[in-house]
Amino acid sequence: MLEILDDVSAWLARGERVAVATVVEVVRSAPRQPGAKMAISESGQIVGAVSGGCVEGAVVEVAEEVLRGGPPRLMHFGSDGDPCSIGLPCGGEISVWVQEFRPGRMSELAGSGLRAAEVTLLEGEAAGAKLVVEADGARSGSLGSRELDRVAEEQAVELLWADRSERRGSLFIDVVAPPPRLIIVGAVDIAAALCSLARTCGWRSYVIDPRARFATAERLPDADGVIAAWPEPALIKLGGIDAATSIVVLTHDPKLDDAALLLALASSAGFIGAMGSRPAQAARRERLLAAGVEEADLERLSAPIGLDLGATSVAETALSIFAEVVAVRHNRSGGALRNAAGRIHAVSA
Repeated sequence: MLEILDDVSAWLARGERVAVATVVEVVRSAPRQPGAKMAISESGQIVGAVSGGCVEGAVVEVAEEVLRGGPPRLMHFGSDGDPCSIGLPCGGEISVWVQEFRPGRMSELAGSGLRAAEVTLLEGEAAGAKLVVEADGARSGSLGSRELDRVAEEQAVELLWADRSERRGSLFIDVVAPPPRLIIVGAVDIAAALCSLARTCGWRSYVIDPRARFATAERLPDADGVIAAWPEPALIKLGGIDAATSIVVLTHDPKLDDAALLLALASSAGFIGAMGSRPAQAARRERLLAAGVEEADLERLSAPIGLDLGATSVAETALSIFAEVVAVRHNRSGGALRNAAGRIHAVSA
């Protein structure tokens, strides 16, 4: 949604009608994933894409029909055995939903950088009906029946924190969310390199350290925020820890490390990791158990943190750490692709 929102808003402000095409399903390989969008204005302007360019022409034709008053359409492209059909050179298949765009709660939430899921009904008399489910539980719109709304809400909540859009039968759940968040405890040299990697990859990064001399914006220019405070008040200032937050602890100071880890392990953080040698990790484990952390919760802690890259420099160590953070976020082991058996890019089945 964000990649097309500014252009769509400008077209609407000029009084134009707009159709939006959305990839709702992918089978095997495809250039764009579920949720990818292309917008077509009444005057013929286009922004975004639903493939590598091989199906856009056909999608634009249907979008123009929709803008002339036609119903929303579900289109399918790929290897269906028809030699006249439009195929994808990558050998995959995609389904694309085309509907006139009407601004509403979902576009407000996306424009504000908030988390939400919009469920669209793809089949039946009410095809095109929408239900929006927000991260705080607020709900707006309807798919036409209480039972369908209940099912849609359950599935939207399931995908809301997975940060992925997916077709579920006759429903398409389209998730929008702010960039993932990396919270680093310890304003050390590796923290600066981690913030740089995070910014390059489109993540938001924040650094916490009560030592004001180290916790400065000058030392950490790529951080989205630097807070000179102990973990508890700093995390409160950052709005707490949610499932889209990764926590990396770097200080080697047990007082600071443990204070951060106790908060992180009691949260829904998507990743929790800490620097330190294996002996340091063994001592940390005993301290956390003594502080009341359960064995099962300690299994969430990745320490020593990082993938085994043989890193020696600060930059390489940061790469090792961030690589593990990304791998865990996508439920991957972080091994070599040539040794992996599944899809290179995870898509909905």
